[in-house]
Amino acid sequence: MDNFIFSVNVTIPIFLIILLGYILRRIGFLTDEFVRVANKYVFIVALPVMLFRDIAGSDVRKDMNVKFFLFCMIVTIIMFFLVWGIAKLTLKDKTMVGAFAQAGARGSAAILGVAFVENICGEIGMTPLMIVAAVPFFNILSVIVFNANTEANKDYGKIKNACINIAKNPIIIGIVLGLIASLVRLPIPTIPARTLNYVAQTATPIALLAVGAGFDTKQAIARLKPALGATFIKLIGLPLVFLPFAYKLGFAPSEMVAILIMLASPTTVSCYVMAKNMDNDDILTSNVIVLTTLLSSVTLTLWIFILRSIGCI
Repeated sequence: MDNFIFSVNVTIPIFLIILLGYILRRIGFLTDEFVRVANKYVFIVALPVMLFRDIAGSDVRKDMNVKFFLFCMIVTIIMFFLVWGIAKLTLKDKTMVGAFAQAGARGSAAILGVAFVENICGEIGMTPLMIVAAVPFFNILSVIVFNANTEANKDYGKIKNACINIAKNPIIIGIVLGLIASLVRLPIPTIPARTLNYVAQTATPIALLAVGAGFDTKQAIARLKPALGATFIKLIGLPLVFLPFAYKLGFAPSEMVAILIMLASPTTVSCYVMAKNMDNDDILTSNVIVLTTLLSSVTLTLWIFILRSIGCI
């Protein structure tokens, strides 16, 4: 029951901010221009700063556990291409493929990871290492999928342009700079550190308001079936496939919980920001965010109960 209450306390406020954005847009307080500017701000400024702060703040050298790091990295890559393959095979509307692949594979590892592991295990353990191993690939693979799914890049002669777009992506730049800062142990003085923290803290609430304000109920209903499919994959399918491998490898309790969050956490709101700014299906993405946020309090509690029952945590 404690785990269920904790899950609800984490996920329901996220849903309520989305709902607030929806209500404010319906009563005319927020506008389409707000949604456009908010998404652009989060994509270009706040989200890259948040990723830089989180990765630069972890000590990659000190926390390095090669087996755990490689597991998180390899599983992230495999599950991304697995969901992408499922999307390409099952979706008749190919314009949904990129959004389905990202929303079905990419969880809120950075936002929920530390809180969940600390609550269950009493310490954050290997969570920062999981974030370093998984989050950069979540973002890099999302950019690759979106570029591959746009009309401009279906011609294989445009691969060079796609690679340039990936390299210029603000999120990729934030990740690379964060990794460099962590590896060289770059000291960040108090004033710029606090400034970075303030900017980073704006990413999630502004993005959540934009998700709600941009939510179109008519278009959402039309995309309900693929959204339910991506939600099932995100919350049940991926942990069902990959958790047994983690169990066989004998990871410690804090590592198992970190892996669970990587696999089964609700779809992160940054998926919507990327989909919107890279001309992919933001309506499908927002559907999956809402559904996974609502249902994850139940599914995460179920997975935690299973892991505890078999002695993993």
